[in-house]
Amino acid sequence: MSAGGIAGERGQLINVAYRLLGSLAESEDAVQEAYARWYALPRSRRDEIVSPGAWLTTVTGRICLDVLGSARARRERYVGAWLPDPLPDPVGRGHDRGSDPADQMVLDESVTMAFLVVLEAMTPAERVSFVLHDVFRYPFAEIAGVLDRTPAACKQLAASARRRVPAAPAPVTADARTDAVRRVKEAWENKDIAALVALLDPAAVMTADGGGLVGAAPRPIEGGARIAPYMVAIADRAPGLELLERAVNGVPGLVARRGVVVVTVASFDVAEGRVSRIWVVRNPEKLRPWAVRRGR
Repeated sequence: MSAGGIAGERGQLINVAYRLLGSLAESEDAVQEAYARWYALPRSRRDEIVSPGAWLTTVTGRICLDVLGSARARRERYVGAWLPDPLPDPVGRGHDRGSDPADQMVLDESVTMAFLVVLEAMTPAERVSFVLHDVFRYPFAEIAGVLDRTPAACKQLAASARRRVPAAPAPVTADARTDAVRRVKEAWENKDIAALVALLDPAAVMTADGGGLVGAAPRPIEGGARIAPYMVAIADRAPGLELLERAVNGVPGLVARRGVVVVTVASFDVAEGRVSRIWVVRNPEKLRPWAVRRGR
């Protein structure tokens, strides 16, 4: 395969790595390392590989498996809750798709914050087997090469991972999601606690990720009656913020901007017309893909 053909695999590899790791920076590093290993092979060895794309996927999967193993220890030292990197909509980023990892992402149900948070509860081997098989439809025979286990063992891992996925809730239309988020935005801007309580599920949970770099609730806040006044208190402490409706990981969300700088990205899960989960990312290192938006 030509150098151009090999480079063309990058988008697919980024998509695989992000779903495995939940971090754009770590995904980019994993894919770069996979390419480095490819080009380190002798030319004769590369010529023997029938499917370079499959080889790169296998190597990327192995690298991600190692990263997942070490990530658990690192996240135990992380200040506050750790959330996956929020993804902007490439269409609204003000430029053509380029080399930025976020530009390579295909946004679908497998990158929603709700789905990625569920993946965090899996063991590294479960996550690799489940994502490669259930999301990308790789056969267990190929996954066995990533995990260095038998296909039967990989199938068992995927089944175990599947049991960690909650039963699918009643489907929510795109319009219903958009409407719920828009009403939350309006109530938040008006600092209307009663309206917010009415829009939030009584058992709603808000999780915030500041990474110890900016202020954020250190632990999840549970209950709509507690979340609503907390949201209003945030608005009181941060005058001058502009709230914008933006797609976050492919579903309706909110972005808080001060001037041209995005300081907060909020993602929502909606059930039966009410917001049931809110994920708030404030860690500036995770908001870098949002900083390149122009003219928005």
